[in-house]
Amino acid sequence: MPSLENLKKFLNKSSGLILATPEYAHGISGPLKNALDWLVSGVEFPYKPIMLINTSPRASHAQTHLREVLITMSGNIIEKAYVSIPLLSSGLDCDGIIKNKAIASILQEGLNRFCDEIQAQKLNKRVN
Repeated sequence: MPSLENLKKFLNKSSGLILATPEYAHGISGPLKNALDWLVSGVEFPYKPIMLINTSPRASHAQTHLREVLITMSGNIIEKAYVSIPLLSSGLDCDGIIKNKAIASILQEGLNRFCDEIQAQKLNKRVN
């Protein structure tokens, strides 16, 4: 499958993975779960640093479900990079998110922590 091969290729080249999912019936979306299922037996995913973004603070079930799936797959969730932003019913598009200083600041802070952790892990690998 060309799509799966592309996903694996890009994941293999990446330094980390940023995931956000809506909540459906107290779980993650079917397409995201399906994509993760295709990666279960591969070598590209295990121990990859992961940043989670929750776009609806009340969507706690999906976050719990996603964490369980990622931990089972040996994903490396970077807890200090986790962010929760209130986008549900906000009407904000990409430009609106960027212009919203509070939300943009939360996202930037999480991304900075994520990048810092990736760099620290790379440095640690070189030292060991």
